Amino acid sequence: MVLLDNSNFILRLEKIANDAKKDSSFTITFKRYDGHDRPVPRPGKKPLPKPSTYMCLMRAQSKSKKISTIVSQEDVPTIMAMYSQFMKSKMDGLKRVKKVKSKAKATKA
Repeated sequence: MVLLDNSNFILRLEKIANDAKKDSSFTITFKRYDGHDRPVPRPGKKPLPKPSTYMCLMRAQSKSKKISTIVSQEDVPTIMAMYSQFMKSKMDGLKRVKKVKSKAKATKA
């Protein structure tokens, strides 16, 4: 897994989305991150300290490519604006659902 800064994450995410458009899919996950890289200690040992602020861990995966970034609390509005712009530009493969009119409504009108 490659840990990138926020702007490079969005750029690499666009490349992954373009590659996945041809023949596969990709997933993006968001997770609360407290800054600890170690597992929870066993009972009887000193617990890990609680962080003063939590961060967000964003991961993207397509086939064997995996990228991630850690977003601090101050950077959330900017990264979400970049992420929403990315989603708006890449959501062109969705199919429109055709609504079927029921005969009961058609006969009453």
